[in-house]
Amino acid sequence: MRLLQENPEISQRQLAEMLGISVGGVHYVLTMLVDKGMVKLGNFSAAKDKRRYAYLLTPRGISEKARLTRSFLKRKMDEYEVLKAEIASLQEEIDLGDDLAADTRNRSGR
Repeated sequence: MRLLQENPEISQRQLAEMLGISVGGVHYVLTMLVDKGMVKLGNFSAAKDKRRYAYLLTPRGISEKARLTRSFLKRKMDEYEVLKAEIASLQEEIDLGDDLAADTRNRSGR
């Protein structure tokens, strides 16, 4: 949806290449978005080929994009917090291992 909002005149082929999916897959998703009222088709007046469309997000599409963005950001922030805790735990484990190795060296006179 972000790509459509930033590039309403993008072709299905270009969108497929950017997303790494088939043109048929893009067509299916765009049709679904139009059917759900999230995207509307407009004629792309500057195109020589008048069969080309501009894909415009509707107010409903903009709201859904914002909801998805919030959800994605929350999920990534949660993942970040878990990863940060795991890194801290691993760092503590390494530090303890270093301390034990130093104690062992000191006791053995090395």
